[in-house]
Amino acid sequence: MIATLRRFLPYLWPQGQAGLKLRVVGALLLVVLSKLVQVYGAPFALQNAIDTMSAGSRDALWLVVALIVGYAAARFGATLFDNLRNMVFERVGQDAARRLSGAVFRHLHGLSLRFHLERRTGAVTKVVERGTKSIDTMLYFLLFNIAPTVLELALVLGIFGIRFGGWLVVGTVVMVAAYILFTRWVTDWRNALRERMNDLDTGAVAHAVDSLLNFETVKYFGAEGREAERYERAVAAYATAAVRSENSLALLNIGQALITGVMLAGGMALVVFGWASGRFSPGDVVLVSTLLTQLFRPLDLLGMVYRTIRQGVTDMGAMFDLIDTPTEVRDAPEAPALAVSHGHVRFENVRFGYDPERPILKGIDIDVPAGTTLAVVGPSGAGKSTLARLLFRFYDPTGGRITIDGQDIARVRQDSLRAAIGIVPQDTVLFNDTVGYNIAYGRAGATAEEIAAAARGAAIAPFIESLPDGYDTRVGERGLKLSGGEKQRVAIARTLLKNPPVLILDEATSALDSRTEAEILSTLEAIEQGRTTIVIAHRLSTVVHADRIVVLEAGQVVESGTHAELLRKGGVYAEMWARQAAEREEALAAA
Repeated sequence: MIATLRRFLPYLWPQGQAGLKLRVVGALLLVVLSKLVQVYGAPFALQNAIDTMSAGSRDALWLVVALIVGYAAARFGATLFDNLRNMVFERVGQDAARRLSGAVFRHLHGLSLRFHLERRTGAVTKVVERGTKSIDTMLYFLLFNIAPTVLELALVLGIFGIRFGGWLVVGTVVMVAAYILFTRWVTDWRNALRERMNDLDTGAVAHAVDSLLNFETVKYFGAEGREAERYERAVAAYATAAVRSENSLALLNIGQALITGVMLAGGMALVVFGWASGRFSPGDVVLVSTLLTQLFRPLDLLGMVYRTIRQGVTDMGAMFDLIDTPTEVRDAPEAPALAVSHGHVRFENVRFGYDPERPILKGIDIDVPAGTTLAVVGPSGAGKSTLARLLFRFYDPTGGRITIDGQDIARVRQDSLRAAIGIVPQDTVLFNDTVGYNIAYGRAGATAEEIAAAARGAAIAPFIESLPDGYDTRVGERGLKLSGGEKQRVAIARTLLKNPPVLILDEATSALDSRTEAEILSTLEAIEQGRTTIVIAHRLSTVVHADRIVVLEAGQVVESGTHAELLRKGGVYAEMWARQAAEREEALAAA
């Protein structure tokens, strides 16, 4: 908890932000003014009014009226200072939330692909959401509840010691200590219940997001009932935990009320006994009652404050854990930018495995001369798509190296590497925005004319222009409003707009029908011209035009050559070609 707070405090006093620091100082001064008015203004005005009235003199009417007005003015002043304090400080809290959430978001995008594949997106976003919301709350309670309460307690104890003696001071200190210890003990118990409840809540939300993202898969298998039952079980477990948490809150409130009630009765009784012996006035009873009641008000919130701070520490700790997650793929210190002059790509004895116990690539040597098209084929699990991930440097090889124009990609900046490579993936995922936005994502700052030119190059401009909203047509979540072929053409247009010297086509047509595939292939072959292209494919009919074909099997290159050369060899490629040709003939016969 202390470590988390220590990391949190710099956001309260941001470096290089003199304006925000001034706001913090101003807010603290308003806190002090508010407490001075609450402790020395309102209670003493009311005490003097009661004592003047109890003296029995009617001549002091206007003095009593003035004291009552002063009492009301003091209460208003305390409220005024509190709200001015909130207005002054609000910018500090929002700025802290903005900076921390921005840092987390940047770090999440800097983490490796492995992290995002192993974590549920819904769970990660929930952690960030909770952590961000806790910032403003933590700042508010630390500065404007705990600190003012300590100040008010010190002022009240000073008044009690001077006017009423040590017994009232000792009683107040014992009451506050008992209150704090009881609150901490119960809240720690409740915190365990709360963490369990949050875990169940996160699991329910993560499952809901995962289920909805796989909406089509659920429909394919008629699994709506199963998904609903799983979600309802998760929500039911959360509801049970929530009931236990709320019931424990009732027990906490009862205990707190008992402690404060005993102290209020004891303090006032002590002053009443003093009044009976002539040492105290009736106004003193009112003074003690007012001071204790004012002190109880923030103390009544202490349980909630402690719970909120503990929960805030927990939520922020989870977010700091995300920030502390090490980045698997890092740029070397002072790494230069990649300089692409031709686009010559080489894989030199590359070894890699997602799991050290299960290697995927076992010493791959592939040479892709500049401006040529290389096809990589092979059965599923051979490591074809892994080559693309390594080239983009989503992972680093465990052995060997990958070079572009002789430069080891592990020794150049990742942003410059990825700027030089374009990809048309097998599963094109689009942002829930417009068609124009998704095409423009290929290059920041692209003009409308450049976007339209890219769409024409991808042969999708006529379709877009036929839509009522044209390039402003929204594509829906993950592009669900577009067909597979339309999404692929948007991906091609996006890559054309990027205009990279190195291009990867990762099974870009495997999910399409034969007619759409033929149309997309003609477009892809056109954009391959003048670029170094790596085509990853399962269907061999899509790569016969390649300058060279590499056959992967079990993570190794087993054959390479042109289409004609590989057929003449009569090896693995020829066998795959014959099998796929037979499958095509069977499909035609069945049709």
